[in-house]
Amino acid sequence: MLAYLIRRLFAAAVMLVVIIMVVFGIFFLVPKWAGVDIASSFVGKQADPAAVEAVRQKLGLSDPIYSQVWEFFKGIFTGRTYSGGGDVTHCSAPCFGYSFRSEQAIWPVLTDRFPVTLALALGAALLWLLFGLAAGVLSALKRGSFWDRGAMVVALAGVSLPVYFTGMIALAVFAFGLDWLDAQYVPLADSFTGWLGGLILPWITLAFLYAAMYARITRATMLEILGEDYIRTARAKGLREPVVIRKHAMRSTLTPILTMLGMDLGALIGGAILTESTFNLPGLGQAVLNAIKTQDLPVILGVTLITSLAVLIANLVVDVLYAVIDPRVRLA
Repeated sequence: MLAYLIRRLFAAAVMLVVIIMVVFGIFFLVPKWAGVDIASSFVGKQADPAAVEAVRQKLGLSDPIYSQVWEFFKGIFTGRTYSGGGDVTHCSAPCFGYSFRSEQAIWPVLTDRFPVTLALALGAALLWLLFGLAAGVLSALKRGSFWDRGAMVVALAGVSLPVYFTGMIALAVFAFGLDWLDAQYVPLADSFTGWLGGLILPWITLAFLYAAMYARITRATMLEILGEDYIRTARAKGLREPVVIRKHAMRSTLTPILTMLGMDLGALIGGAILTESTFNLPGLGQAVLNAIKTQDLPVILGVTLITSLAVLIANLVVDVLYAVIDPRVRLA
């Protein structure tokens, strides 16, 4: 198990370096090949030439590309000092960039909004796993029944309806119509009940979409596994049906579910843009949406890196869970 974990950590570290290089290339190298003035993109098209030249010097855009990559990579771990145009700007570690439009480092912006997105993603993931797995397993065990058909119809509706539609319906009915829940987000530090009340509708709305997909995948996987020889052997040995389902069928069913969970949860931690915009949640998704509107590239770059790292970490956790569920994976 230790050797397996070391291999996965090493692979994750290599992938981290690759991610940083690829993201840097997308934001700094590709625009240069396309003839775009990167410095103007960082300060705005209406900036005067002196400000553009100062940013070009601060970012070292005239340096060789390998030098720019090294400075960017080093800044994440040791901080970075931007000097040019007669002034000096220091970005403390971890430095994920600096916005010359808002005159602030990106890392404090990310850390201020990250807890909101993390709470949204984890709460919704708990709900969609609970209801998605339960609906999928029951549908597979009661194939062709009224429950099976009804659950799949609801799952189809959940997959088909966009988040902003179900979110607006939920707000109209439960927040403004029945006045059961508060539509206004309240920080956790101010009030736990207000924080919880402001996240219930976003959790349910987001979980409705993913629970539908997980229910369909769970049902299909469970139906396939129930026809395997080892399941028939377990039943022939006299094991009770709950034991067969829990100890044998569910282990194999959880493998594709964990794969989906790693990707979905990692992507959501990078920002659930539609959900956060619908419910006006001050998370990473709303931050990147505002940055796109104002063309604040450092914020977009920072959120892109956080999203990539979240997916990487989530998949690392999934690899470890694979080894726990199926010991054969440790030999891979």
